[in-house]
Amino acid sequence: MTLPENPSNAGVVAERHGHMGLLRLNRPQALNALDLQGVRVMTEALRAWAADPGIVGVVLRGATADGRPPALCAGGDLKFFHRAALAGDPALDAFFTEEYELNHLIHGYAKPYVALMDGIVMGGGMGISQGARWRVVTERSVLAMPETNIGLFPDVGGGWFLARCPGRIGEYLALTGQALHAADAIACGLADLRVDADELPELGARLLAARDEQQIEQLLRSAARPADGASLAQRRETLDRHFSQPDIASLLDSLQRDADEFAQATLQLLRQRSPLMLGVALEQVRRARTMALADELRMERDIMFHCFHPGGGGHGDAVEGIRALVIDKDRRPRWNPARLEDLDPSAVAGYFVSPWAPAEHPLAHLRDA
Repeated sequence: MTLPENPSNAGVVAERHGHMGLLRLNRPQALNALDLQGVRVMTEALRAWAADPGIVGVVLRGATADGRPPALCAGGDLKFFHRAALAGDPALDAFFTEEYELNHLIHGYAKPYVALMDGIVMGGGMGISQGARWRVVTERSVLAMPETNIGLFPDVGGGWFLARCPGRIGEYLALTGQALHAADAIACGLADLRVDADELPELGARLLAARDEQQIEQLLRSAARPADGASLAQRRETLDRHFSQPDIASLLDSLQRDADEFAQATLQLLRQRSPLMLGVALEQVRRARTMALADELRMERDIMFHCFHPGGGGHGDAVEGIRALVIDKDRRPRWNPARLEDLDPSAVAGYFVSPWAPAEHPLAHLRDA
């Protein structure tokens, strides 16, 4: 199978290097934010390389630009989300359906898929990395699922991979959107090894010259460096106690009664997030803990439908959160409800009702191996 012509200025560039495929996210001025065309380029390339016996592995990396911080991918194109939601553009629904298909494809990919997670890796960037066989971080890596800050929830399989973090760390990360650096990412099971950022160009070149799976593994293991300084592990008892509470109200009460500085800082952070999406994210992670990936992605697609097609008119917290953070940049979102204390559990439950019959679900075809 031959890939179509892929111009060097495309948002994602797919290239063959000997026996390796390279996916290069190519929008450094936008921190390599992922758009629909980029999703399609990645999907087509991965499917072609999976069927090509001459390809032994794939490397994912992000382009860089002077004056911009390093990033693999900072997430989806939020300006497009806002514009498409207000216009009723069907491309928005297509984006989420195809993005989740891509996430599922990566998790089940039969050949070594190496995600070089240097710099910022958030939201959609995590979605195209967490299914990798090798998740490589550096001292510059900043990993997060910060969606509750913009009126969304940790999608792209976020419920599934956060639910598999130790203890209740997944609930903590899902609700707060707290960023992780290399040591904590590895300790939480969200990265596999750390390399030095200044060695990454040479490592990338050597990976693209690899001829088999064994060589890929040898190159990565030989480049690995110690990842010291994990701090979340020291908070396990606190996190497990508070984030194992049965619902948001109980969780808030638990934090409120804890005079510890960390607990109080966490409480204040949660009060800045969308109350509705905190409830949704907590329920999502709890359900995902016992779900297969394909089922979890179908659940996420249901939730995302409700985020941008809320009942009762209006556009909901997603459009409002993006407006406040990205469009107007006033950082004063008008959440509905405004306070966690006013969150109605029935409103949360509505996000888990699928708008599709099972056979008509846009991700009905997904199957786990």
